[in-house]
Amino acid sequence: MARARQERAEITRQAILTGAATAFDVSGFDGTSLSDVVKHAGVTKGALYFHFPSKEALARTLMDEQFQVSEHLSAIEEPGLQTVIDLTHRMAHGLRTDVRIRAGIRLVIEFGSFTNPDPTPYDTWIDTCRNCLTPAQERGDIHPSLDVRALSTLLVAAFTGIQVTSHVRTRREDLHTRVTDLWNFLLPTIVPAQRIDSFLPTGTSAATQPTATGH
Repeated sequence: MARARQERAEITRQAILTGAATAFDVSGFDGTSLSDVVKHAGVTKGALYFHFPSKEALARTLMDEQFQVSEHLSAIEEPGLQTVIDLTHRMAHGLRTDVRIRAGIRLVIEFGSFTNPDPTPYDTWIDTCRNCLTPAQERGDIHPSLDVRALSTLLVAAFTGIQVTSHVRTRREDLHTRVTDLWNFLLPTIVPAQRIDSFLPTGTSAATQPTATGH
């Protein structure tokens, strides 16, 4: 009986998160009320408050979910440059197919760009890239003179700008193409000429594997 209650509670929690994501994706943080969340989630306000004490708590949970896109990295024995290429396409895929990732990224941009800027999500992605690119540089896949942290910072900033521009111009229909453009322009600059052919700017099949956001 206790297990059944726990399962029902988790189903309700996921419904609330998906409902909140749907509302935030359309209207942003300030434009979304808890009544909107309840409507989209199909739950009572009491159920919502049981799981989340505030709208900000909902937003923070969705913002944290974006990092599930990179959870598979721990299983990769030798992460490197292709890992980062695939990660950008994996995030692009999530932004196009998963409302919870879209909402989380929108909230990160809203929270991180205006009132009380929070650099934490950006710093986390920069560290993730650096942890892949450092061994890549040690293997000779990246020019030894390059500052890997600076390169990681550039990549995170570039992807952020690319996905926002793609959203505004095409509702992200061209996002994979624009991410591929990024790598086509960048790879000849950062990779020794004899290593260029080792990398796929379009990403490997791993780049479009479904993301796991708990629903």
